[in-house]
Amino acid sequence: MGSQSHVLVVSFPAQGHVAPLMKLSHQIADHGIKVTFVSTEFIIARLTTTMPVKSLRRLVSLPDGLEPGDDRTDALKLINSFQEVMPGHFKDLVEKSNESYDDRISCVIAGISVVWAFEVAEKMGIKSAAFWPAGPATLALTLRIPKLIEDGIIDTQGTPIKNDLFWLSKEIPAWKSSEFPWSFPGDSRMQNIFFQYVFKMNHSVKLCNWLLCNSFYELDSLALNLIPGIIPVGPLLSGNQLENHIGSFWPEDSTCLSWLDKQPVGSVIYASFGSTSTFNQQQFDELALGLELTGLPFLWVIRSDIANEALSEFLDGIRSRIADSGKIVCWAPQEQVLAHPSTACFISHCGWNSTLEGISMGVPFLCWPYFADQFQNKSYICDFLKVGLGLNPDENGIITRQEINTKIKTLIIDDGIKTNALKLKEMAKKSGTEGGSSFKNFESFIEQIKQ
Repeated sequence: MGSQSHVLVVSFPAQGHVAPLMKLSHQIADHGIKVTFVSTEFIIARLTTTMPVKSLRRLVSLPDGLEPGDDRTDALKLINSFQEVMPGHFKDLVEKSNESYDDRISCVIAGISVVWAFEVAEKMGIKSAAFWPAGPATLALTLRIPKLIEDGIIDTQGTPIKNDLFWLSKEIPAWKSSEFPWSFPGDSRMQNIFFQYVFKMNHSVKLCNWLLCNSFYELDSLALNLIPGIIPVGPLLSGNQLENHIGSFWPEDSTCLSWLDKQPVGSVIYASFGSTSTFNQQQFDELALGLELTGLPFLWVIRSDIANEALSEFLDGIRSRIADSGKIVCWAPQEQVLAHPSTACFISHCGWNSTLEGISMGVPFLCWPYFADQFQNKSYICDFLKVGLGLNPDENGIITRQEINTKIKTLIIDDGIKTNALKLKEMAKKSGTEGGSSFKNFESFIEQIKQ
């Protein structure tokens, strides 16, 4: 009898990349395949503190090349260091693992941006699968970069040559030229580094044997059809309560679930802006006042890593004012919150993981994108899927309390949006259960890596 298949899963060190790959890893392990999850020492240490007891125990950390005191939210520093230092350590890890017959690596699955993992796998004769953690349309655009340059739409630094709308096809929402996934208006250095990083993903696709994505065919067949060979295996969800912490960087405050139990059905506004969004003090004020103006109960996630002294005083003030009508937590078990009968709508930054989770739970969105692919996700939610509304900033770039109050009240009485959201929920559920499109794709992928 042959040895058990062994998959190495490698993630870029960011919350939006780690969480879906960790969920995918659990699903692969459930099929009797040995899975080792690899990321940086910093990320593995964070995961270890938040993970439930029943979880993947094969976690391997590799140095990211940064000093202990370095700022790991500095994307430029992290990307450069990650690309320089990790490949050598990763090659050593694979070689060491391959010394034992029972631990030989049969497949490497890596986030599509971790180009060096595919280069190492190819040199060592190991099959690999690239995993795309964002929406299919954003990948279709990324794979079109050489053509965008050739057609004179962008230059070799990713800067738009003219201020215009760009369509991949007439059926898919257009991009504003200032809102490409690599766009950082006013910061050319950041944009150039991100653009080069994104551009390299084209190389990953050429090297890998499979291309997986966290979506499902019925959600966006138009974009998926533009990407040869793509395998949608989403929505990747935690599934049961025990595993709700999968891939989370912060301890989840589950007291919000018992608080939700006390609220009327379909009454709570859930506001969460992901792992990277930040607001200035004025914007925090407007959001707090906008939520209060609605007169509805709200659950608001404010990460501990952005709570400075001024913000802490501000939050203390809000907490005393809102008493029972609102609850503020540092991090929430999001899938359970979105699935809760009391949750009425989701004010979101429109990161892809949050977008899919909201869709899977049938919750209408109020869209507040921050950067990268989130603007395109907002277009999908509002204009293509019609399951949400956008929040529009005023002339000073602030989303005002009046705008927040008005849009929430409009959203929660919009029966068309509610109906669309519930239809998508059913489609998502069907795709991931036996006989569904993503279920079949995943089963087929598992069979192939076992061979």
